[in-house]
Amino acid sequence: MNIQLTEDAVRWFETEMDVEPGETVQFYARYGGSSPLHEGFSLGIQKSEPDKIVAKTVINDVTYYIDEHDAWFFQDHHLLVSLNDDLNELHFAYEK
Repeated sequence: MNIQLTEDAVRWFETEMDVEPGETVQFYARYGGSSPLHEGFSLGIQKSEPDKIVAKTVINDVTYYIDEHDAWFFQDHHLLVSLNDDLNELHFAYEK
């Protein structure tokens, strides 16, 4: 499992979430909504300190990661984060 972010998505994190070098951003499973992988669960994002990282990528000295307790959500899929320009919001894709 790995995490990829487009340049537009990285800029979104820097402007919309005020992410700065040295910070960490977590992708996690949250109850509610739906995703292509799980009905009743969706992907959440938050600035948070990691516990046990199972996947990460570092861009502009910011660590984007998934903790061990959320690995089940991805079911051996890779996370691709891009920006929907029309809505100015993140788009999450999951690839095997």
